[in-house]
Amino acid sequence: MRRARRRDGDPARTPAGLAGAAPGPGFEITFDGRPVRALPGQSIAAALWAASVLSWRTTRVNGRPRGAFCGIGSCFECLATVNGRPNLRACLQPARPGDAVTTQEGNGHAVLLP
Repeated sequence: MRRARRRDGDPARTPAGLAGAAPGPGFEITFDGRPVRALPGQSIAAALWAASVLSWRTTRVNGRPRGAFCGIGSCFECLATVNGRPNLRACLQPARPGDAVTTQEGNGHAVLLP
């Protein structure tokens, strides 16, 4: 199978290069207080993955770690608490400068006292 080459012969091609995209300047969000770099248009899940963060939620019953699974919003494995709002799907939530993402434990809701 032959590999397609650009006219200048360089086989190194990227999606951004093919689309002619030039992302704007990066910005910072935080994950559990740790700074994480993000790019305009990037989802929170993508920014966390790029920072080697693979888990940002624990399950209700056994406290097992969860992160992105499907990446398209069909499942609920990537739920995160963003700026104090629980149960947001990190794969669909665009990263915005200054977002504070925290690990979501269980169902993400505070315990209600009677």
